[in-house]
Amino acid sequence: MQAMTLQQLADAIGADVRGNGSMTIAGVGTLASAQPGQIAFLANEKYRVQLDKTCASAVIVAPNVSVPDHLAALVTANPYAGFARVAQLLDTTPSPAQGIDASAQIADNAKLGQNVHIGPNAIIAENVQLADDVVIGAGCYIGPGVIIGSGTRLWQHVVIYHNCVVGSQCLIHSGTVIGADGFGWANENGKWIKIPQLGRVVIGDRVDIGASTTIDRGALDDTVISNGCIIDNQCQIAHNVFIDEDTAIAGCTVLAGSCRIGKRCLIGGATAINGHIEICDDVQISGFSMVIKEISEPGIYASGIPAAPHREWRRNGARFRQLDDLFQRVKVIEKKLDSSQ
Repeated sequence: MQAMTLQQLADAIGADVRGNGSMTIAGVGTLASAQPGQIAFLANEKYRVQLDKTCASAVIVAPNVSVPDHLAALVTANPYAGFARVAQLLDTTPSPAQGIDASAQIADNAKLGQNVHIGPNAIIAENVQLADDVVIGAGCYIGPGVIIGSGTRLWQHVVIYHNCVVGSQCLIHSGTVIGADGFGWANENGKWIKIPQLGRVVIGDRVDIGASTTIDRGALDDTVISNGCIIDNQCQIAHNVFIDEDTAIAGCTVLAGSCRIGKRCLIGGATAINGHIEICDDVQISGFSMVIKEISEPGIYASGIPAAPHREWRRNGARFRQLDDLFQRVKVIEKKLDSSQ
C-alpha cells in the first residue's frame, strides 16, 4: 500500500487532524520505535511519557490527550481501533498469491470469479466455487463442492474438505484444516465403529482463523462459525460446535462437540469447554479455564491453578486429597454442635 497524507488517513477512519494534515505517512510503529514518516499511537496511559521522546511524525490519540508541539495527531475516541484501521490502510503484507500459477490444478467444472489468484501447486477440485478476489496460497487443497466468498484469502497449505462453505472477506492462515471428520464413534463389545461425518463446516463473513487450527465437520448437522469471529492458532473446534457472531478465541483452546458459544464472548488461551453445553452472550473466560457446565449469565469466569513453587504445590496437592475427609469431619462437628444447643 502506498503512503497517504495525514488528512487522507483522518478522512478514512473518521478522525480529526491536529497539525500538518498534508504530511506524508508511510508506515506505523510504536512510540518507542517509530521513525520520521511513521505514525504511532497512545492507547495506554503508562506510555504517555514516551510522547515527548518519540521520533514519529504523528500520533493517534484520544481527544483529552495533549500532544507535544513537534507532533501532528489524529484524534479519535478509540486510539487503538484507529491504529488498527490506519495499519490496514498502510499494510505492506504481500499477497498469498499473484495470478494463477501454471502448476495449480483446477478442475474443469470449477467456477472462478474475477481477479482470482491461485498459487503454485494448489488443487481446486470438482464443483468448487471461488467468488471475485479470492486468493488461494501455494499448496492449498480446496475439496469438491467447496464455496468460498469474495475477498477471502488463504495462506499456504490450507486444507478445506468437501462441501464446506467459507464466507466473504475471511483470512485463513497456514496449516489450518477445515472439514476433517469429527470424533464420532460407537462402541460395540469393545470395538469401535466409525460414524460417517456427513455435515459440513459453514463459516460466515469476516472470520479470521489462525495457523494450524482445526475445525471438524458436523456429524449430521453443520459446524458453524458465525460472522466476525476471530480464532487464534492451534485451536480445536469439534463437530457440531456453534459459535455466534464476534466471539474471540485465543490459542490452544479446545471446544468439544456440540457446545454452543454466544455472541461477543472472549475465551482465553488453553481453555477447554465441555461438549453439549451452552455459553450465553458476553461471557469472558480467563485462560487455562475448564468449563464443564453451561454459563447462563454474562460476566467473567475463571478456573485453573496458578503456578507455584514446587514444594508449595506438593503441600497443596496433598491437602487437596484430604478435602473430602476434612469435609466429613466438619459435618460431624456441626451435628454435635446442633445437638448440644
